[in-house]
Amino acid sequence: MGIHLVSADVEEWFGGAVAAALDEELARRGLPQLPPAASVASFASFASFEEKVLPPMDTFGALCREVLTPEEAAGLLDWTELVPVPFDGVIELPVPSTYGDRAVVFSAHRLLPLAERLAAVLELPKDLRGSGFRTMEVSSWFLDIAGEPDALAGRTGRWTRDLPAAFYAAMYLRAAQYCLRQGRPLTYC
Repeated sequence: MGIHLVSADVEEWFGGAVAAALDEELARRGLPQLPPAASVASFASFASFEEKVLPPMDTFGALCREVLTPEEAAGLLDWTELVPVPFDGVIELPVPSTYGDRAVVFSAHRLLPLAERLAAVLELPKDLRGSGFRTMEVSSWFLDIAGEPDALAGRTGRWTRDLPAAFYAAMYLRAAQYCLRQGRPLTYC
């Protein structure tokens, strides 16, 4: 079981309280809303996104505080919903999320450059920076590395000394890429 970051179920998302509250808040701010429900049918043809949240986030949080501004780090670390709509900061909504009494929405447009910066600092290998969207691709990659005693032999970069931080940098990079390319929200479950 555990916690997973997944692409939102289309019917649940567009019929849910978070989407309704977000659309209302975006309209209040004069910002573009999520794609209309009429385009929901096209979402069904897209591959789903799913990654299992595996290691502790302590070293990733420390990396974020080292590399990013306090506002950027807070936005990246605190969101519960990721959407393909550009806006600054986070949007807190007075509706429950999977893990709290409020939903915290972050823009994939903001997440992508932050994740790219973290990936660069960690010197993530190209196979982790790519935008393949196979289910559990990042999780599987790191489980394979952890299960092979010699898997890091010959590998270089800061990421080899901090696999948990590298996992989250890769996961968030892939999440932002997916959200923007597919136009589909992501959430934790």
